[in-house]
Amino acid sequence: MKKVMVFGTYDILHKGHLHFFGQARKYGDYLIVVVARSKNVKKIKGKLPRRDECRRIAEIIPYAEKVVLGSSRKGYSAIKRYSPDMICLGYDQEADIEELKKFNIPIKRLRPFKPHIYKSSKM
Repeated sequence: MKKVMVFGTYDILHKGHLHFFGQARKYGDYLIVVVARSKNVKKIKGKLPRRDECRRIAEIIPYAEKVVLGSSRKGYSAIKRYSPDMICLGYDQEADIEELKKFNIPIKRLRPFKPHIYKSSKM
């Protein structure tokens, strides 16, 4: 079993997110989605998500084998806990690539899906 991990806020799940999950699945057969904590989203994006953590998780469950809440502190505890074989990032995700490289796990940047329409910041 090859595990693929993705990260995101997933506030108001849309076709762009579903396309992202589909692309990530091409790299493995077990998709782990890490949903960002609301307080971390506020720090990064300057505003809270419209939907709370529980609702965001519930909307993703049908599309992944595992959906987990991210760490409330800085760090990538989900990577340590689930040991993915691949990490997939969205075309617009500003992840700390150098920090991710320390895990010695392949990282793949995925293609956008109609980014002028399906980007959470535009919704």
